[in-house]
Amino acid sequence: MLLLLVPIISGLLSISVAIYLFLNLKKANPRYANMAEIAGYIALGVRIYLSRQFRTILLITPFLAIAIYVALGPWVALTFALGVLTSLSTGFLGMNAAVRANLKTAEDATDSPVRAFHSAVFGGSVMGFSIIGFSIVMLAVLYFIFKAPEPLVGFGFGASLAALFAQIGGGIFTKSADIGADLVGKVEKNIPEDDPRNAAVIADLVGDNVGDCAGRGSDLFESFSDDIITGTIVAVAALSLGRYGPLVVFFPLLLQSVGLLSSIVGVFSIKWFKSSKPEMAFNLGMMTTTGLATLGSFLLAKYLVNDLSLFLGTFLGIVVMLVVAFFTRYYAGMGGKPVKNIAEASKRGAALNLITGLAYGLQSPLISIVMIVAAVSVAFVVSRGSLLAIVAVNIGTDLLIGYIMTADAFGPITDNAAGIAAMSGAGGKVVRSLSSLDAVGNTMKATTKAYAMSSGTVTSFVLFTTFFGIVGLRTLDISKPFAVAFLFLGIALPYLIASLVIGSTAKTALQMVDEVRRQFQTLKGLMEGTDKPDYAACVDIATKNALREMLLPGLISITVPMVVGFTFGAWALGSLLIGAVAAAALLGPFFNNAGTAFDNAKKIIEEVGHKGSFEHQAAVVADTVGDSLKDVAGPALIIFMKLIGMAALLMASVIH
Repeated sequence: MLLLLVPIISGLLSISVAIYLFLNLKKANPRYANMAEIAGYIALGVRIYLSRQFRTILLITPFLAIAIYVALGPWVALTFALGVLTSLSTGFLGMNAAVRANLKTAEDATDSPVRAFHSAVFGGSVMGFSIIGFSIVMLAVLYFIFKAPEPLVGFGFGASLAALFAQIGGGIFTKSADIGADLVGKVEKNIPEDDPRNAAVIADLVGDNVGDCAGRGSDLFESFSDDIITGTIVAVAALSLGRYGPLVVFFPLLLQSVGLLSSIVGVFSIKWFKSSKPEMAFNLGMMTTTGLATLGSFLLAKYLVNDLSLFLGTFLGIVVMLVVAFFTRYYAGMGGKPVKNIAEASKRGAALNLITGLAYGLQSPLISIVMIVAAVSVAFVVSRGSLLAIVAVNIGTDLLIGYIMTADAFGPITDNAAGIAAMSGAGGKVVRSLSSLDAVGNTMKATTKAYAMSSGTVTSFVLFTTFFGIVGLRTLDISKPFAVAFLFLGIALPYLIASLVIGSTAKTALQMVDEVRRQFQTLKGLMEGTDKPDYAACVDIATKNALREMLLPGLISITVPMVVGFTFGAWALGSLLIGAVAAAALLGPFFNNAGTAFDNAKKIIEEVGHKGSFEHQAAVVADTVGDSLKDVAGPALIIFMKLIGMAALLMASVIH
């Protein structure tokens, strides 16, 4: 048990670094009153939304905790509540840092683009270091208390539940505001993005924080936590086989500690590459993190468990992550052929833009799935059938999660900074430098979603194995119609969840468009700049709808697997689980890549100076369609995959 000190100390180090960076942000005094005023509107909107979202989630939590207490006992109910609270707390800390970093990045851009870049990076790293630090400390302490991994499943389920609500609610908020601002501002009024005359602009900037930052933070927190929990369950089961020594139970926690320490070094190494372009600096930092993590995983596999096949599994997981990142950038990045073709198609109208983008989006998950299946298969064969090798692949895919979350949070910070600069009347040079950082952040966000989806897909292999092992099922007889029936029901679930969240985004955006139009019509001096828009009205529309609309998809994700499991048994739940994860693993990357490609095609057109043109309007329309795909449906399905798996594990001991 002394080895548990390693993840606890490394986790506390990560938390300490996050607090240090947060305090540095907090003590920075605003230099420009007009920028501080805009940032204040954003900070107020974020606080209002997050406080109401947290209250909504915490109202539901006691009822679920009581149900878990009745079915599974007090300790699982306790860990479930801790999972919810820890997820929300880390999101709150990271969110506060991001909101402060928005203003500092905007102000620093008036001095130097490099300085602004570093402010956004280290502001985003507070979220990254908080996530991994709190997760690993909590799980190590809980394992020390219970001496068994099963009660930790409650923690993973709580983290996944909080993440689903946070991601769906935040996604609906941000994209409804974004769509409302774009359709009325850019298309109808032909005014620039982030124009202060547009009533939905502040809600859009608030949404970048609560959706792209806080929501994604909750997503990666549950991903990191769930992989440790499922890995530890498999490691404990491996003890009975006698193949590994008793120290193997600490392998998942120690392996994630290696990734944690590597991420800290990798993030700070970005400052070494100050002469590089931002995207190159991110790539070099990623290479540094990857090199350290690879070396650390080799030493751990050799000296802790004396099985280099586990190192191979970890290395294959890292390779999967890098390959997925490469192809995500190809299909969704501004330098790839698909995005250039989508931009070219915009010259013929929105319809051809959409058709071209959807075609590329539908083919984009293929290579990722092939890589994941190949990595899992090779690790399993080389290790002579060790399930722990699949765990190693799984953890390998999110070994760099602290660095990845830093890169992801960088996106909304630079987006907000660009908005603050534009709305406060900063010079064109400042706005352009921040917009170029925003373009880098947009690609990094797409890459992060690809990481999370790849990790979730590999996790499904571990979840399937663990669930079927606990309930004692070795096969599913698909020659009988009932197993196939639940398989198809599982396949249908992600489509239902995606439909609900996309529909909710459209419903909220419709109200947003009406409100922005109303203000342009009733406030006669708005276009001339003599009247000021009512930003609060749009924030209120987004807040109310997001909180209301997030409940139904979340409850379906929880209740359907529970009803199937308790009513029909383990075989039915197993079939449902396989179908749901398989469909989500393909739908998620399609939504992510297609939506980001639409966004970047629009940016290509803007960069060549064609704002307001026919092709730009076509690209804006396609971008608004893609918004609900990449920032609402895609992220929701990533979390759904793990939530339904953790729900199955939670019920496994009762229904087997």
